[in-house]
Order: sequence, then C-alpha cells, then structure tokens
Amino acid sequence: MTDDGEGLPLADRLARRIRTLLISGELSPGQRLSEAAFSDRFDVSRNSLREAFRLLTKDGLLRHEANRGVFVAVPSMASIIDIYRVRRMLECGSLRQAWQQHPAIRAMRAAVEMARERRAEGDWIGVGSANMMFHTAVIDLSDSARLNEFYERISAELRLCFGLLNDPEHLHSPFVDMNDAITTLVETNRPQEAAAQMETYLNLAERTMLKALERASELA
Repeated sequence: MTDDGEGLPLADRLARRIRTLLISGELSPGQRLSEAAFSDRFDVSRNSLREAFRLLTKDGLLRHEANRGVFVAVPSMASIIDIYRVRRMLECGSLRQAWQQHPAIRAMRAAVEMARERRAEGDWIGVGSANMMFHTAVIDLSDSARLNEFYERISAELRLCFGLLNDPEHLHSPFVDMNDAITTLVETNRPQEAAAQMETYLNLAERTMLKALERASELA
C-alpha cells in the first residue's frame, strides 16, 4: 500500500487527500470545488489549496475554467480506453509474478467478502468501493511503491468513470464473482491463469463501461 504522504510538501499531501475523496466517490464528475469550503475543511491557506488543485489538474483529475473556478474532470471515451490499456499492463503483470503467500492476497480476499456483503445489502456504491480495494491489492502484489502511487492516480480517474453511470449495479454485478475466481487462482498458486482471467475481466469491464457511457450520452 502507499504511505500516508508524511514528509511530502503540503500541496502534495493535500492533492493526495483530494485524490482519496475522488477514489471514494465523494466527489462527482463535473462538480465545482469551492476554495473556501476545502480551505476550511483541510485547515490550510487558499494558496496551498490552489497548488494542490494545480497538481491534480496536471494529472487530469480536475479542470480549471477561467472566471468560473475548478471542477472535477469528466472522463472522455478516449481516456477510458487508455485507462483500461494501462490497467491490463499493470494488473495482469502483477498477477503473473504473484507469490502465493503474499499478504496482498489476503487483502484481495477481504475485498471480495466486503463486495459480497454490500451486494447482499443492495449497496452498489459500496460494491464499487470494495472493487477498488480489490484492484489496489492486485497492484500491491508487485511490491512497488512507484506502481502503487501511479495506480492511485488511475484509480481516481476510474472512479470518475463510475460516477458518470446511472446504473452501478449493471456495472459492478458481474465482477464480484470474477474477483472471487481470480483470488482463488492466486491462493492456489496459479498466477498465469489468474492473469489470463484478469485480462478477460478487464476487456469485459471496458466494453461494459463504454456501452454504458454511450447510452448515458444518448439520454443526455
């Protein structure tokens, strides 16, 4: 897992905290971010907050509009395709070299169980959050702090994609059991099969996301 940012400059720590809000789904695509509200929330100066906003804008997570302010970015079809291209490279690679006793496998299993509980409750936003935890644990298999930090940015972009959809059940429902199957494969020391299953999974997820966004734009 990534560290808590201790030792980083203030703007970087603020950017990480805002990125966490994006990953959790607390901030929605297109939402305007109030400098005053966030300055009070984090007890920081507006100058520090503006620098954090600048960093997140550079990452493509926020956008600045002259005379209007700062808004959460709205993902495009092209960005979604690119996100899934990167995910296939990172997640399948992590699974191929997974060690059977790696502690991240326990985190994968815990995320699967959380998703099942949220599914039973009909909490599909919660299922989405558990799904994010699952994929973060997959990246943890690589034992690379740099990959973890990079994937944190990808996760924030991905959650923005989820925020565009009106039917989270349709998006997340098929993948709870697929996460379970992938976890079982790594638990039983079959990393190559797990990687192949993940590639199939991500291809399906990408198609599901693009089709859902296409329907959403037709209805807009």
